[in-house]
Amino acid sequence: MKRLILVLAISALGVCSTLPAYAQSAAARLEPTKGNATAGTVTFTQKGDKVAIAAKVSGLTPGGHGFHIHEKGDCSSGDGMSAGGHFNPTGKPHGNPSAPDHHTGDMPMLVADASGNASLSMELGGMTVGSGVTDIVGKAVIVHKDPDDYTTQPTGNSGGRVACGLIAKN
Repeated sequence: MKRLILVLAISALGVCSTLPAYAQSAAARLEPTKGNATAGTVTFTQKGDKVAIAAKVSGLTPGGHGFHIHEKGDCSSGDGMSAGGHFNPTGKPHGNPSAPDHHTGDMPMLVADASGNASLSMELGGMTVGSGVTDIVGKAVIVHKDPDDYTTQPTGNSGGRVACGLIAKN
């Protein structure tokens, strides 16, 4: 009988070890800064060593808009400046997230259609949800007025902040 219980316990452990780990996730509700109408949602889900990002944003002018994670989870100021600068715990220069050197908080540009709506769905490495120095939970997502040139330091010359949202763990 003891042998049967031992075999069943070992089998159960083997099955449990093959189940996927619970994915850490977080979300931000974007609210317009003073004088703007931009709003939306951004979700972040840890998938192995990458984070899946899904954004839906409205109230933008048509064209490109800088889109970043900023260092402070504070959207209390009317202009979004309370969120601080780009989240950059690894001390890299600002750049395109597809390049090797870029801030942890650098994300692809949002591109709004003629109606002012933008969607983004992608996976990025270099950030985490819920653990480590690159953890984005408790930071802020900022949508900027202008396109990101991915060159100008340290901001990408993206202009004013039209929306801000706190990243909170789900």
